[in-house]
Amino acid sequence: MDISGKSVVVTGGASGIGAALARQAAAAGARVCIADMNIELAQSVAEEIGAISVACDVTQEAQIINAIHVAEKAHGQVDVFVSNAGLGRGDPSHAASASDADWMLNWNVHVMSHVWAARALLPAMIARGSGHFVNVASAAGLLNQIGDAAYSATKHAAVSFAESLLISHGGEGIGVSVVCPQYVATPLLGLGDADAQGNLLTAGDVAAAVWKGVADGTFVVMPHPDVAKYNALRGSDPSRWIKGMQMLRAKAMSEQGGIKVSSFYKLI
Repeated sequence: MDISGKSVVVTGGASGIGAALARQAAAAGARVCIADMNIELAQSVAEEIGAISVACDVTQEAQIINAIHVAEKAHGQVDVFVSNAGLGRGDPSHAASASDADWMLNWNVHVMSHVWAARALLPAMIARGSGHFVNVASAAGLLNQIGDAAYSATKHAAVSFAESLLISHGGEGIGVSVVCPQYVATPLLGLGDADAQGNLLTAGDVAAAVWKGVADGTFVVMPHPDVAKYNALRGSDPSRWIKGMQMLRAKAMSEQGGIKVSSFYKLI
């Protein structure tokens, strides 16, 4: 899909990958709506790029529906919905140690927000035979994030839901791109563009890969080339893959004294 002139909604669009996606979409001629819990920051980015903004907590279906209504009132039908909002909290100790509340927060942010957006938009998209969902997952949704079982499990579910969307509705003119980046220099890791080097990409790098994927009709967008290689290895030899991940975890414990997401990228 060519996004020029299209109406694009980006959740979590006030910072990080979301803000980069919003900026690049606006630069490409799209009419952008930034939906974010941090409405002040969302307004700031919106003013910078000539977009609109709306307060949106993606754990609440009603707020996603409201964001869609705000975008529709300003820009007409929503052509592209980018479910980008995300979080990561890590395991307090063992793999099942996160609280039920944290598991449900991960579930609602990483999975149900995608479901709720699709539920609200699919009927009209199917009726007109066009529309595109960009569901930002993670390389953890294809591989795993060591030290964050809730994040990994829900990102796997996000990839699965995106696949279901495309299987069920690709023949009805609906496009789907599921984005699976590895480590990115964003506020989620406490990092910025100046920290990016080697395998650590900037948010702009990821956004460029996403919009190219949308233009090309790519389903799985992998901004980090190594992810495709790792995914192939995982599928071809699961036992070898698990052993390698166990070794990587042991390395993190030895060299970093624990699983620290903010610096884990340095090990790969």
